[in-house]
Amino acid sequence: MKTERVQFYSDGSLIAGLWRTPDEQSDVPLRAIVQGPGWLGLKDAKLYVRYHEALTAAGFGVLIFDYRGFGESEGDRNLVSPVNQLRDLVNAVTYLTTREDVQSDAIGTFGTGGTGGGNAVLLLATDDRVRAAVSQVPVADGRDWLHRMRQEHEWLSYLQELDTDRRDRVLTGKGRLIHPREGIMVPTPERRATTIKADVDDLIPTSVSLRSAEEILEYSPLKAARSLTKPLMTIAVEGDATTPTDHAISLHEAAGGPKCLIMQRHTTHYAAYDRYWTTVTPRLVAWLDEHVQPSDVAVHSVAADGAISTYLEVSR
Repeated sequence: MKTERVQFYSDGSLIAGLWRTPDEQSDVPLRAIVQGPGWLGLKDAKLYVRYHEALTAAGFGVLIFDYRGFGESEGDRNLVSPVNQLRDLVNAVTYLTTREDVQSDAIGTFGTGGTGGGNAVLLLATDDRVRAAVSQVPVADGRDWLHRMRQEHEWLSYLQELDTDRRDRVLTGKGRLIHPREGIMVPTPERRATTIKADVDDLIPTSVSLRSAEEILEYSPLKAARSLTKPLMTIAVEGDATTPTDHAISLHEAAGGPKCLIMQRHTTHYAAYDRYWTTVTPRLVAWLDEHVQPSDVAVHSVAADGAISTYLEVSR
């Protein structure tokens, strides 16, 4: 697998990315997969490399990048913004369409890890240029996600903190700063113990605005999934304490197009990356290989009552 450092602009911020391609490449432009990192993730994480190796071995090019404000990208270092992250993903797709080595009508998306998985769903629903998605251990509803990390009295206190911070910001122009892994997401014991992301853990912002949590409360890939008619694969962990299993199930059930749900059993959120690697990875690659194809004809059909719609593409 070859890796090239690339850059593109997203709403004025210079975004740093990695463009990964097969070792041997023909003159035919590549189908492409775009990936935004998972919750607080960075493009350089070793965790992602083997996924990219599998995708490039199947003939894809893969673009992964640091969201604005993270890693080597420009932007506000004190803000975790799913709204901006989605804009970065859309602009990443546009960047791919400018490359001569990419088939601009054969772009898919892969996302893993909380908002990484959720963002893949949002991008699929938002951008008509994206043909299919794989969403692994996703967050489907940000408010529910933050709520379930806390006991009820903690949740009510947290909402009060957000309200107080909101009022302080309009009166003083300043708000509280918090650690994103302690003041937004609350780590599980497994997260505190795992070393699966140790290579990038020390590189994430350690202080962000509490107002970042307000955007997480409004975060809803589930709402977007209800409009989907394009192919979506969802990968879950049974009994997941980090990204609730029912979030992945709800995304799968809400999607209206071709869909597949993979449930990893007898494991945990972080252990699943290794335990079922050889089982799950070929399936996600095959899903994207089947559904991310260039086409000359798109056929949309709607039932007479308007209740059922289907989407079929006739590939070259």
